[in-house]
Formats: sequence, structure tokens, C-alpha cells
Amino acid sequence: MNNADLADTVASASGLSKADAKKIVDGVFAAIADAAAKGEEVSLNGFGKFKVKESAAREGRNPATGATIQIAASKKLGFTPAKAVKDKLNG
Repeated sequence: MNNADLADTVASASGLSKADAKKIVDGVFAAIADAAAKGEEVSLNGFGKFKVKESAAREGRNPATGATIQIAASKKLGFTPAKAVKDKLNG
């Protein structure tokens, strides 16, 4: 499922036009991304949590040459599903 499919599903479920549903879907994802960029946790009851995880700088190896390289610190967006979602996945 992609953004367009999700917008179509929202449009049919709520009686909105596809254009309005697409704006809503895009707005939700933009709000989650903006909150994550600020370092905030986004918790959606019954769905899960989006949380920023920090990865420290470390040394790695280039697999082609075996040379040691420095891997920069970075931030990643992690997702932890809610119990209801886990139960739905595992039947």
C-alpha cells in the first residue's frame, strides 16, 4: 500500500473526495516527520509509537577493501507497534 492507496481507503471510509483525503494523509505524515525532527515521540493510541533513536559514531570496515572507516553519528526513526496491532498481525 502506498500514499495514494491509503488516501483512497480514507476517502471511501469517510466520504471525502480523494483530493481531500490525500491532503489529510500527507498532513498526518508531515506532522509525524516534523515532531520527529524536533526529537519528540509521537504516540498514536491503538497503533503505536514513533520515536527518534540516536546512533553513536563508530568505526566500521569497507567490505571491498577491508579499510577502517569512520561511520558518523545519526538519528533514526523507530516504530513500536501497539498491542492491538501486534494482536491483529498474529491473529
